[in-house]
Amino acid sequence: MTKTVLVLVDIQNDYFDGGTWTLPQMDAAAANAARVLAHARAEGLEIVHIQHQAAPGAPFLVAGTYGGEINATVTPKDGEPVITKDRPNSFHNTGLDAHLRALGVTDIRLVGAMSNMCIDATARAGRDLGYNIEVIEDACAAKPVIFGGQDLSADQVHAAFMGALVGAYAAVRTVDDLGA
Repeated sequence: MTKTVLVLVDIQNDYFDGGTWTLPQMDAAAANAARVLAHARAEGLEIVHIQHQAAPGAPFLVAGTYGGEINATVTPKDGEPVITKDRPNSFHNTGLDAHLRALGVTDIRLVGAMSNMCIDATARAGRDLGYNIEVIEDACAAKPVIFGGQDLSADQVHAAFMGALVGAYAAVRTVDDLGA
């Protein structure tokens, strides 16, 4: 028997326009994440919000700041746990795995930021822990990077990371695939 949980990773104010680590597609990704969240609530799925809390002096997502708060597009409702982390992997030194196992979860649906950091790290760790992983790619956003003298757009980075997850680590789908 399968049991699915929706995990919303780091949909926090610093990633939006005016934040300290703006992601080019964050508004669209958050709107899609809100659709996935509404769909999950209507289906009666378990929901977990992940909130990165960096130490003071970090460049973004600092605990106790407006930028570190969960964005209003996906505000947790009463009873929806918020698990804090300080690393890209949402399972590292958090209670996420214990919480999911206590619920009997077998499948994790992931949305959030950043595709090339916390979504990737959480998807891989979750799969290594034995969960079936589904990433809703158009409800995730990436940051452009420079590597080897090449400027890679956020779209290129996002596509590369989603492509790397397909198969061995995750099923990669869209919001429309869910019917959300």
